[in-house]
Amino acid sequence: MNSPDLLAAPETLHPALWRASQLAHAGTRCVDSGHPTLSPQLPGGGWPSGCLVELLLQQSGIGELRLLRPALAKVAERRIVLLQPPHPPQALALAALGLPPSQLIWVRSARNADALWAAEQVLRSGSCGALLFWASQARPDALRRLHLAAQGGEALFFLLRPLAAAQDASPAPLRLSLRPALGGLDIGFVKRRGPQRDAPLFLPLTPSLLQRHATLDRPLLAPATARRVQPALVG
Repeated sequence: MNSPDLLAAPETLHPALWRASQLAHAGTRCVDSGHPTLSPQLPGGGWPSGCLVELLLQQSGIGELRLLRPALAKVAERRIVLLQPPHPPQALALAALGLPPSQLIWVRSARNADALWAAEQVLRSGSCGALLFWASQARPDALRRLHLAAQGGEALFFLLRPLAAAQDASPAPLRLSLRPALGGLDIGFVKRRGPQRDAPLFLPLTPSLLQRHATLDRPLLAPATARRVQPALVG
């Protein structure tokens, strides 16, 4: 005779448990990705808040902001921090994506250590809806600190790294690879709490209407330096 405990759903025993054949139910709040084909492939049905999410890019500018646009728009009532973006953020293009420039903080640093420090301060402040951090390199101990800092709040935290970093160990519970494809992105599931998916997911993305007018755009106001990120958060 089967024990009732053996028949119970794993998450009823502990929120960190799930069946290997099924996606985990996230123990933290999730924000809908806004993409009907992607959300069902994410544990909890969306982007998890309060944890490290890695996006591993074949190259920058392939549609990562359009991918995140619906979720960022949902948390845009709080500040969104862009840390070390590869190019100066363009105000008109971001506004067209539903991201008010007045809610965005652009932070840059000449030293990787300062950028990592700034990321921790943003996550620990609890004052931001999302942090996007473009990092060319990050040691495992730095990733653990960032994941721990993220767990202290409910901000969306996306770490954008080169695709080669997929070979490195990471505490991130969700790691996706992004490659450009005709009309959208090919998304690979490097790591998720659930069954392995070998085939990439094609996600169509609509081009921004302002891309054809990029020369008319202007960058955001001058960025804050990493060591002055705290005044920027409260200013």
